[in-house]
Amino acid sequence: MPLFINRDQMFAHQVHLLEHKLRSKEERILELETENAILHLRLTECLGKIRRNHEEETKALNNHQHQRNAQKITRSALTKLLSDVQAVKQDLSEVFAVYLSFATELEEQSKQLLAKVQASRSLNGHPGDDVQKLQAHVAALERSLEEEKERCRAERQRRKELHNTLVELRGNIRVHCRVRPVLHFDHVQSSTSGSGPASSEEVVSAISDDTVMVNCIKTGAPVQSKMFEFERVHGPEDSQDAVFEEVKPLLTSLLDGYNVCIMAYGQTGSGKTHTMMGSQLQDEHSRTQQEAQQGVIPKAAAELFRLISEKPAESHTVEVSVMEVYNNEVFDLLARDERGNPSGQHRDVITTSSGTSQVTSLTYEPVCNASEVMQIISSVMKLRAHCPTLIHTDSSRSHLIVTLTISSKSPNALALARKLQDAKKDMQRSTQKEWWSPRCRRANPAARHSSEFFSSTASSPCRSPSYSPCPSPRPSMSQAPFRTKLQLVDLAGSECVGMSGVSGAALWEVSCINRSLSALSDVLGALAEQRPHVPYRNSKLTHLLQDAIGGDAKLLVMLCVSPTQRFVTESLQSLGLGTRARQVQRELPRRKNNTLKVK
Repeated sequence: MPLFINRDQMFAHQVHLLEHKLRSKEERILELETENAILHLRLTECLGKIRRNHEEETKALNNHQHQRNAQKITRSALTKLLSDVQAVKQDLSEVFAVYLSFATELEEQSKQLLAKVQASRSLNGHPGDDVQKLQAHVAALERSLEEEKERCRAERQRRKELHNTLVELRGNIRVHCRVRPVLHFDHVQSSTSGSGPASSEEVVSAISDDTVMVNCIKTGAPVQSKMFEFERVHGPEDSQDAVFEEVKPLLTSLLDGYNVCIMAYGQTGSGKTHTMMGSQLQDEHSRTQQEAQQGVIPKAAAELFRLISEKPAESHTVEVSVMEVYNNEVFDLLARDERGNPSGQHRDVITTSSGTSQVTSLTYEPVCNASEVMQIISSVMKLRAHCPTLIHTDSSRSHLIVTLTISSKSPNALALARKLQDAKKDMQRSTQKEWWSPRCRRANPAARHSSEFFSSTASSPCRSPSYSPCPSPRPSMSQAPFRTKLQLVDLAGSECVGMSGVSGAALWEVSCINRSLSALSDVLGALAEQRPHVPYRNSKLTHLLQDAIGGDAKLLVMLCVSPTQRFVTESLQSLGLGTRARQVQRELPRRKNNTLKVK
């Protein structure tokens, strides 16, 4: 039976298949368009991120450039201020010279006047015209002296303001960094495999006068560079003189009434003791080289006495004390005998009612020059706690604190003027009185006052022998002394136990050192974050240095770091502490006693 195929049904079936394929294609096209739109959105997001990253990098570069420009402007301003300070110092010395000449002339004229008054009394008992002329001349000299003292006071005040502005612009707590050169103990065999970085490879370098770069090298990872900025950075090529030149301006503030503290921080073998004490050369005939190798402590002592010698109108006394903080206990090194045996040298730290730290029963030795200071320090340095470690054969195991205490007396211009007026009134009254005894001037009030005035040698800028043949107690013409402290601190080395390689009883020493340095870091962190409580009493070291860290003193932290890969962990820890110290924002320094200014 033949099969009959309906063409219309066949065509309808084919049309249905084609329509189905068409719908499938349209759905696929819709899916592809959706995926295209999603990819387009992702592309737009990536382009936006790339654009934002580029803008952030450009902004960061601009900010860095602005910071560089601001630093240049600040340095130029500091340079200008320094020149102004030098000019004011020169003017101040000239004013002092004029003041001394006027005072000397006044004293000589007054002596001549008294002599003529005595001669006139011996002749007729009444003063003549010469006495009146001399009295008028004395009054004129008094007025000139007051004018010169006023100029002197204004110049001194201007010099102090300029100097303090210069120091404050450099920072409340200044942090300097010194990178030492590579030494012999840096070349040791690395404990890692041969593919690791060499322990003697230099990874810490001073790339500018205010920036330190640390290359963090890890096996199988790219080198990462970290930058640390400080007020001043010294490279291995910088000399001891270059380091001290940056410290010297702080010593001027010492005689202006501010406490000053300079401390060296770093691991064992990083150059702290070399920076603070210096190196002793065996060649004795090369005195210039020995002075060039002196550290901050001897140079600071010499500069202090030089500044004192430039203030002839003031009286200064200097006392030195030497302490060490060993195993979280304070020891007075000047109280030990030559063999180092203790004689009650253990001391306690207390806080006075005024909020300052004080060491009980501390030994003070009076000194008159820098050589006496260094003789005392050298005699007790051998008594400091030492212990050999894997890093250094003579490692210091205690914190050394050398304190120079300066007691100052400033001349009181008001008391000087009152003395002159009293002497003048007494001379006028004495014309109507008779001498009780020609041999003893103590019997006459006028003679007593005048002789007391001219025989005052303890505080007068014009030193002269006593005028009265019968000396009597005389009132002081100086104000009460005020005391300031220069603290020079050589901290013990900061490193882990594995690096130092100590064992036994020495482990306790390392633990105490690390705890005290951690307490120092905690104090700086609390000050930087402006916490209501600062943990000064967590360690005897921070309790002892409370006045220098958190008071109105001027503090300089000298970071000493090693340049090699072997000590990169300790170097990063030291640089991190310096960064925290720079973040401390304290109130503006205040003068120790504002009532002591010359009026």
